[in-house]
Formats: sequence, structure tokens, C-alpha cells
Amino acid sequence: MALTRDFKQTVVERVRRDPAFARALLDEAATLFLNGEPDMARLILRDLVNATVGFEALAAETAKPSKSLHRMLSKKGNPSMDNLAAIFDVVRKRLAVNLQAQTIEAA
Repeated sequence: MALTRDFKQTVVERVRRDPAFARALLDEAATLFLNGEPDMARLILRDLVNATVGFEALAAETAKPSKSLHRMLSKKGNPSMDNLAAIFDVVRKRLAVNLQAQTIEAA
């Protein structure tokens, strides 16, 4: 019998023990959003929220209901730019990093 672990729990544990991994997930979520892949970006951001701040604390910090935040960060979610900026800001502060966008030439 093969041993398996829940993927989401594995991500949570890795984020909590590896700050570089957490920063890489935040970078990837932001990059995906900026490059037109919001579905995957929301899912990565959702995992990152679960592993760092948690949805209840995020709700308190953004003054948005937790269930609304869950919906916003679902695959079919549609957060406004204001809500998305607020979510990124809370996670960014929790990880003690700043985000900086830059352009590179496409291949």
C-alpha cells in the first residue's frame, strides 16, 4: 500500500518551514495574474493564505467576510482589483516582503 499525503497539507507545512518557498508562491501568484492566468493565480494565493494568515484573520484585516474571501480565491472567483490588492497586501506583510513588477522580453 502506497503512503500518500494530502497535497494542500504538504504545501501548508512547506510554507511554514521554508520562507523562500512561501515567497516563491507569492511571486508566482502575482506573475500569473499579471500574465493573464488568474484561475491558477487565485488557487496558489488561496493555498498561501491558508498556510500563512488564514482566512479568518484575512477577513478581519480586510473587513471582508471569510466566505466571500474563499469564493474570491476559488477557481471561478472574481475578486475586484481592490479586494485582490488587499489580499496581496496582507500576505505580503505577513511574509515581510515587497512586490516589484518588471518586464522582460518575450521569447
